[in-house]
Amino acid sequence: MSGETLHVFFLGTAGALPTPIRNPPCIMVRRGSDTLLFDCGEGAQQQMMRARTGFVVDAIFITHWHADHFLGIAGLVQTLSFIGRTDPLPVYGPAWVHEAVSAIRSLSRFNLRFPLSSVQMSHGSEIRFTGYKVKAFATDHGMESLGYILEEDVRPGRFNREEAIRLGVPPGPLFGRLQRGETVCIAPDGTDIHIAPGDVMGPERPGRSIIYTGDTRPVHRTILDLCSNPDLLIHDATYDEQELERAREVFHATAGEAGEAARALNARMLALVHISSRYTSTTGHLKDASRVFSGTVLAPSDLDIIEIPFRED
Repeated sequence: MSGETLHVFFLGTAGALPTPIRNPPCIMVRRGSDTLLFDCGEGAQQQMMRARTGFVVDAIFITHWHADHFLGIAGLVQTLSFIGRTDPLPVYGPAWVHEAVSAIRSLSRFNLRFPLSSVQMSHGSEIRFTGYKVKAFATDHGMESLGYILEEDVRPGRFNREEAIRLGVPPGPLFGRLQRGETVCIAPDGTDIHIAPGDVMGPERPGRSIIYTGDTRPVHRTILDLCSNPDLLIHDATYDEQELERAREVFHATAGEAGEAARALNARMLALVHISSRYTSTTGHLKDASRVFSGTVLAPSDLDIIEIPFRED
């Protein structure tokens, strides 16, 4: 697990209306061999082709049932069926996910060659994957809506090679067993000596985490109950600070509010997404967020990719 790569593909960063340079919302997270989509707006397939990701998708997580966040599923499902997919594809989401998936099946007048399932989630729901989990949290968008946290399992501490040798463990396979959490037995003078992982391993280290809010007013106090110190916070930043009242009216956030959320959550990086079509530049958004958050602030363009490294500590 400790060597898995973690990449975020910003396939769609627009607000409710697409623009010539921004597609409706779609965030792909690729962790090792797993590929997850968070929202799947129309045009997601073309963005996947432009990003050269292929059509490998293991699960889809939908934040809410506004059309710009899920209309791409029907076309993607058809393509996956045409190219011979047989593995099941689960669609996770808030209330109405069963109806949405049923409607997609009804609209698709072709023989679906793989199981398409629906799983309803709510605040605090967790889906386990190998080495990580995805947790849902309630958001504030004037309707049933969720955000998601991808959180890796804790990593083993650093292996102290010198201490292992001092204790009499010979370099070789026993080192690997200790690092995998196994107690080993050595008998340097004919007497069995048991060496436990805790004798040669440092403190456990946190895994990486990504938070995706979807469309929402700021809800960082709610998120703090489930996660803090994320490596990346992907936050609604539909408007700049001049449109704060508008953001409140339509249950969205400003870039400044996204910055406040990043500061409260102690994020390492903040990505501003769901940019309203009224803006031709995100310079103002970046300034607004940076006034309140001292970490790295990004306003990704469509097809931008971020690699999330492991922390050094």
